[in-house]
Amino acid sequence: MTRLLTNRIATMTEMREPHKVLAKAGGKPVAVMKNSRCVGYFVPAEIVNLEEPVYLTKEQVMESLRRSRKRVQPVLDYLKDK
Repeated sequence: MTRLLTNRIATMTEMREPHKVLAKAGGKPVAVMKNSRCVGYFVPAEIVNLEEPVYLTKEQVMESLRRSRKRVQPVLDYLKDK
């Protein structure tokens, strides 16, 4: 049995009217089913990130790691013995 990544589903027949499927889904992704098998996901445009990704420099990444070191140090110490 395949695990679905959403609890909203629609059949291929329902996909004849995708605007109704989106309205019922309330802005959440919908698993599209055919013969009781998931064939894909229908994702509303408003939840897709359309912004350009932000790329950090090595210096920015290292600075972020330095800032978070105090907070994550207990976890690092615990994992050291594992």
